[in-house]
Amino acid sequence: MPIKKTVKKHVILTGRTEILFDRYSGDKTTKLTPEQKVYLGSRGELVLPALNLLSFLSAQNTRSAPKAIYEPKKYKQICYALGSSVEIHPDPIPFERDGEIIIPAGYDEDGWDDNAKLRLRRDTPRLPGGIPNETTRPMLSLPWGLEFDLTIFPDEDLSMEMIENVFTIGGLKVGLGTFRGVYGKFDFAWK
Repeated sequence: MPIKKTVKKHVILTGRTEILFDRYSGDKTTKLTPEQKVYLGSRGELVLPALNLLSFLSAQNTRSAPKAIYEPKKYKQICYALGSSVEIHPDPIPFERDGEIIIPAGYDEDGWDDNAKLRLRRDTPRLPGGIPNETTRPMLSLPWGLEFDLTIFPDEDLSMEMIENVFTIGGLKVGLGTFRGVYGKFDFAWK
C-alpha cells in the first residue's frame, strides 16, 4: 500500500560484519592519514553522515540497496522516491557500542585503537596494469550500531514494506562504508 501520510520511525541498524572506512578527500591527489579516513562528529565521536545512508537508499551511479534488489526500471523509480521522500535525523549519526557512543582515542604502534576497537587494515589492491596500490583503512570491530529517525513523506512509489525490504535485504547485500557487501553488513529493525 503506498505511503499516503507522513510516517516517522526510529531505525536501529546492528552490525553483522566489521565496517571499513575510507573517506574521500575531495580529489585524487590528496592522501589522508588513517585518522582522517573516518568521519568524526563535533565531540570527536565516530559518525556516519546521513548523506552516506541516503546514498545507500537512493544512489543510482554507485552500489545502492534498491539497485542490488530490484530490476533496472524499478530500482530507478525507487531510488528517486527514496531520495526525494525520506529525511534522516540526526546528521551525522553517531556509532554506538553497547549503548555508548564510540570515541576514538588514537592508534598505537600496532595500528589498534583500544578505546574505539578500531584497527588499521593494510591491503594492496592492484590498479589497472597490475600496479600495486598500498592502502590503509580503519576498520571498526563488532559490535557496532547506528540509531536514527526516518521521516517518510507521502509517495505513491513507496510502501512501508518496500522500505523495510530495502533496509533488510540491502543490509545483507550492500552494507555501509567501503568495500560494501563484504564489510558493513547490518541487521535492521524499526522501533
